[in-house]
Amino acid sequence: MILIVDDDVAVRTSLGLLLKQAGYATKAVATPDDALRVVREAAPQLVLMDMNYSLATTGEDGLRLLGQVKDVAPQLPVILITGWGSISLAVEGMKAGAAEFVTKPWNNDALLQTIRTALSLAENAATAPADEVSPTRRQLDRQYNFASIVGQDAQLLQVLRSVGQVAATDASVLIEGESGTGKELIAEAIHLNSNRRNKPFVKVNLGGISASLFESEMFGHRRGAFTDAKADRQGRFELANGGTIFLDEIGELDLGSQVKLLRVLQDRTYEVLGDSRSRSLDIRVICATNRDLAQEVREGRFREDLFYRINLITVRLPALRERPDDVPLLAQHFVQNLRTAYHRPALKVNTRALHWLREQPLPGNIRELKNLVERAVLVSGKDELGPEDFQAQAQRFVPKVEPGALPEVGLMTLDEMEAQMIRKTVDFYAGNLSRVAKALGLSRGALYRRLEKFNIPFDAAQ
Repeated sequence: MILIVDDDVAVRTSLGLLLKQAGYATKAVATPDDALRVVREAAPQLVLMDMNYSLATTGEDGLRLLGQVKDVAPQLPVILITGWGSISLAVEGMKAGAAEFVTKPWNNDALLQTIRTALSLAENAATAPADEVSPTRRQLDRQYNFASIVGQDAQLLQVLRSVGQVAATDASVLIEGESGTGKELIAEAIHLNSNRRNKPFVKVNLGGISASLFESEMFGHRRGAFTDAKADRQGRFELANGGTIFLDEIGELDLGSQVKLLRVLQDRTYEVLGDSRSRSLDIRVICATNRDLAQEVREGRFREDLFYRINLITVRLPALRERPDDVPLLAQHFVQNLRTAYHRPALKVNTRALHWLREQPLPGNIRELKNLVERAVLVSGKDELGPEDFQAQAQRFVPKVEPGALPEVGLMTLDEMEAQMIRKTVDFYAGNLSRVAKALGLSRGALYRRLEKFNIPFDAAQ
């Protein structure tokens, strides 16, 4: 049974009809006292509650009721209903234990999806094993599809178990971790183990989209919507409709674009540029960042309301140095792929090399290891790789700074110098574009523009 708490009879009636049509049993009450009585006596599965029950409309009575409900039933999921202008109040509610919030006027489909997600997560929490014993990789592979993820470390297996449990819901997921730790692979695993697995999986690198192009890239545009709009363009949200959208590098998004994104994620509607008709969205949202978004919120660079909208579930990926036993497994996996790619069936890495690789810091994580293995394979030309083959490639990419080592005047243009420096920095940091941008004193967006300008190959997912 779902408990509806609102002092407006029209709202109670509307929500009651909507939920009844969706197959849910409901009970509606008008006051906080009645709500507490029902929670104590009838044990609802979920509470859908307004934030205001007095003329003051400050929301304090709603927060008070939320606290009282949580005191009585700590695991009971509560979804808050608030006006768009009071989202800051809803954020306070999320901090106090609310599962989600929706704004008035709500989108029926989005509200039902939110309810389904909250109920699924509550059910998963209730059936989760009480012990914290890590599952084995064999157990996980019997239950879920993690074929693209290599590793047996206990931390990784706990992450995979969490991923498997939340994949079947439509909960928004925030994946945190250093660059190169495999955030995109985890996002794909969530999609592949969800009910949307046969629908689109659309990847968007927000760090590579400038503020001026955000709406066009994400929402699409009609021909003639602006000066350079010479044809209709489908936005990323439209491409992902029915499936999953993966918003990588969300911490790079400017504040203005964050507001636009929040509107879409909240209402599940958007408008194509040049077309005033609103379009509905049915998507699962997964975000990723290598930043500490909580710290970004405290420093005013990331909206708190958006932060709470995207991190219903948070997954933190361990750095490769935190799972050193997986380094040999990953190295052998990369070599196996290279055997096929380069038609070298005898290719292998000897035991001494695997031990050496395991001891390396690898600040670029899995991506750095992959690049190091491939360089060693290509340069050595040998079928059996030893420690010396990897050492040679690792040493080769340590930069040598020589004072006054500038070219003679007239031998190189500024563009050529800039392109050379960017290439060297990309090589040094093994393609870790966040580190490259920081080292060069550039924003991610500025770095992407230069990579395109000088036709420097790069992986847009980095």
